[in-house]
Amino acid sequence: MPRHRSEIRHMQDPDPLEPLARPWDARLAAKLVAPLAAGGITPNMLTTLRLGVGLLSVAAFARGTFAASNLGAVLLVVSNFLDHTDGELARITGKFSRFGHVYDLVSDAIVTIFTFCAIGVGLGRSHPLLLEVPPAALGTIAGTAIALIFYLRMRIEEIAGKAATRQASVAGFQTEDVLYLLPLVTLFGVLKPFLLLAGLGAPLFAVWVCVDYVRVLRRLAPIEPKSA
Repeated sequence: MPRHRSEIRHMQDPDPLEPLARPWDARLAAKLVAPLAAGGITPNMLTTLRLGVGLLSVAAFARGTFAASNLGAVLLVVSNFLDHTDGELARITGKFSRFGHVYDLVSDAIVTIFTFCAIGVGLGRSHPLLLEVPPAALGTIAGTAIALIFYLRMRIEEIAGKAATRQASVAGFQTEDVLYLLPLVTLFGVLKPFLLLAGLGAPLFAVWVCVDYVRVLRRLAPIEPKSA
């Protein structure tokens, strides 16, 4: 799903590999919001727009019909792309704030958790149980795990720098960009296996990220001098 950015740290510690290392959606977002820099649009306004579109996606997924699920997938793609625009506008205008950073993180968590929960609610209308678990519960587990992953990656970035959380990238596409394929998942009617995979895989990956987070904390912890 959507990316967590440490905007304030980025302003102070720019990535030496940019702009070449930045994914295509971030570069496109930067070009699209550049004309807004001279106007009255603020990064927080774009965050609110992203949140609103994300919640519309949640409402669509919760209906559970084929048409509504496809609409939800398209809206989620739009919301995921909009998640880049607030950070890019802040980068261009220098309008960074602690509130904006927290607002962005909270919005990401809300959209992520509610989206997977809504997918489960929608599937629950025709599938009461998936692996003996209510689909809504499975979706909530997946969404919470993914939100935790993003949060811990953000914390690792704040502690150890961007290089510590750099994702695998091929030709300008990152691992999480697979979410842009979600409309194909709904179009071909494979939302059920998608939720099963997310519900089983996301918690396992969250455990791995927790271990990595603890490893980073231990590696960067100050060494206490030995007593004589």
